[in-house]
Amino acid sequence: MTEKQRIKVNVVQANDESERVRSYCLVSQDGSELPAFTAGAHIDLCLPNGLVRSYSLTNAQSETHRYVVAVACDRNSRGGSEWIHQNLKVGDSLVISTPRNNFRLEENAQHTVLLAGGIGVTPLLSMARQLNAIGRPWHLYFVARSRNDAPFTEELLRLSGNGSQGKVELHFDEGDPARRLNLATVFAAAPSNTHFYCCGPSSMLASFQEAGKDWPEHTLHLEYFGSDAEPATAGGFEVVLAKTGRTVVVRPGDSILDTLLDLKINVPFSCMEGVCGECLTRVLDGTPDHRDMYLTESEKKENKVMMICCSGCKGKSITLDV
Repeated sequence: MTEKQRIKVNVVQANDESERVRSYCLVSQDGSELPAFTAGAHIDLCLPNGLVRSYSLTNAQSETHRYVVAVACDRNSRGGSEWIHQNLKVGDSLVISTPRNNFRLEENAQHTVLLAGGIGVTPLLSMARQLNAIGRPWHLYFVARSRNDAPFTEELLRLSGNGSQGKVELHFDEGDPARRLNLATVFAAAPSNTHFYCCGPSSMLASFQEAGKDWPEHTLHLEYFGSDAEPATAGGFEVVLAKTGRTVVVRPGDSILDTLLDLKINVPFSCMEGVCGECLTRVLDGTPDHRDMYLTESEKKENKVMMICCSGCKGKSITLDV
């Protein structure tokens, strides 16, 4: 994160949205307006323990006096969400990034379907607010184990009322696979001019891609909040840095990003899981070993870009626009 991207904020409100999810309202320390954002955007929180974590903005994009994020306390936390839940409180200050959006809402779509799995509802909540603001029809399906695990349900139901063209369906399966939402029926019921957005666990996104395989690729939008893919850490290959002509060796067990950071080479990064898209890097020569959850299948086949935080090289050398 460059100095220009850094914003100092204060936590002015914290609310429990479900048993494991807490929202935080952030305002600028100097009282100024925050940078504008669009529905689906996220920001990075720079935590005092040295970690950087990305969270979607849940509030309306018209609100530039505040940012609202929601954090689920991950049972397998690597120190991010656990630290936030245990330590972050009203009155604390934080450094955050300016908003970025890799999950943009197509506002001109005639119809929009939003599919949320658990905490994956957060960017879709902002989208529902924007679709209401511009008077577009939308249908949100919210999937969770139980109502206690589902944040913002009352807020979503309010958004779908009062003359809105929105509709919300809540699906709580209590862990029973037989009660899970059938995504094939969701696609079958949608008008032909629909755009679909899905955010949730990787299993849900895999089902989403399978159910929507016959739809035009440009109508399918998805965002991961974590990756189950194994990173490419075989190492033993060279990376040529085109901007300087320097060649570096990626050792077994390391990623390209690890190697560059160890050498004090300044490159953008955030999630380090191949999810957020921040470390997207142009490939000038060589074949990447793609392990990310960000690029589409067609983008991976083109081999023009890669995520250096988790992807590797299929040959002995790769040249990057670094």
